[in-house]
Amino acid sequence: MGCLLLYSDNVLVSDFQFHLPEELIAQEPLARRDHSRMLHFRRTTGAYADRLFRDFPDLLQTGDLVVFNNTKVFPARLYGRREGTRAQPVSPNNSAARDFLHGRIEVLLTHQLSSDPNNWECLVRPGRKIGVGERLFFGERNELRCRVLARGEYGERHIRFEPVDDFFAALDRIGHVPLPPYISRADSAGDRERYQTVYAQQRGSVAAPTAGLHFTTEILDRTRRRGIETTEITLHVGFGTFQPVRVDRVEDHKIHTEPYSISPDSATAINQAILDGRRIIAIGTTTVRTLEHAIRAGTGIISPGPAAADLFIYPGFEFKVVKAILTNFHLPQSTLLMLVSAFGGKENVLRAYEHAVHERYRFYSYGDCMFLE
Repeated sequence: MGCLLLYSDNVLVSDFQFHLPEELIAQEPLARRDHSRMLHFRRTTGAYADRLFRDFPDLLQTGDLVVFNNTKVFPARLYGRREGTRAQPVSPNNSAARDFLHGRIEVLLTHQLSSDPNNWECLVRPGRKIGVGERLFFGERNELRCRVLARGEYGERHIRFEPVDDFFAALDRIGHVPLPPYISRADSAGDRERYQTVYAQQRGSVAAPTAGLHFTTEILDRTRRRGIETTEITLHVGFGTFQPVRVDRVEDHKIHTEPYSISPDSATAINQAILDGRRIIAIGTTTVRTLEHAIRAGTGIISPGPAAADLFIYPGFEFKVVKAILTNFHLPQSTLLMLVSAFGGKENVLRAYEHAVHERYRFYSYGDCMFLE
């Protein structure tokens, strides 16, 4: 359900531009998750300080509630071939596969369309050549097969797989980690573990909630030993999080919709923290969107159950739940940067980003992080 909100008028997408040298875009994770750097930002003053992520538990206060997104990334990228073409081993490292020669194709599963695991919405390459009615085969032994049923408004496809004994087990065997488009390499075996939070539980995302990638079990234990309360929600991240904003005015952009779920225990914990006036700290922008959507979808409280977030947060937005955010550094002119700017103030946030560039912070999914409070 959409939410009626009042924002600043005539906010320009170009206002969220900043210069980022390409070499600062992290292509690989660090050797240890908690060795990342963290820019500590105070939104009341715009002041910031260089810290390390392992300092994070020490910045929390008695009474804080930290909320995590426990979604789990699944190997949503498939390399295969079109019907009528010769079966050949397919690898994203193979130049022929990258060029999609000999009928090779790429499918990115973006949204399961029903409880039946065989029905999916997806993105395809090469888009112009994959038509409705065509059959596609995946795996060296054609472990998965599907037919294209329909084409969407923006080139997406609706496909249906032929039933197998265990669809997700087959996908785990032959699928690839859907690394973001700004990581200019093929996925590796190590990405299966590192492009996943240590607390991931609920399968359904095609992109990781990357603020959570810095946490280790030791950091979580330190947090809880300090008496800090934690809870979890689930929002499944869609590929729309990487879609560029193609309009001049921010308010003309249509935000993507993502499914989420809040358990009764989590709803109770969050509502009690709100009632007590305690700080609620969101780990990642996905958690922010979930909490701020949920409070507006109900009657001033967080209701348990499934829903879908279609909330576009940009400067002028009034935060009703979240009091602090841990987040990675985001793309120029992206909706995620707009969300962070809404929380911390556009000018101050962009000034902090300039500092991060100057100090050679690592950007995006495998990069460093920022704690705004």
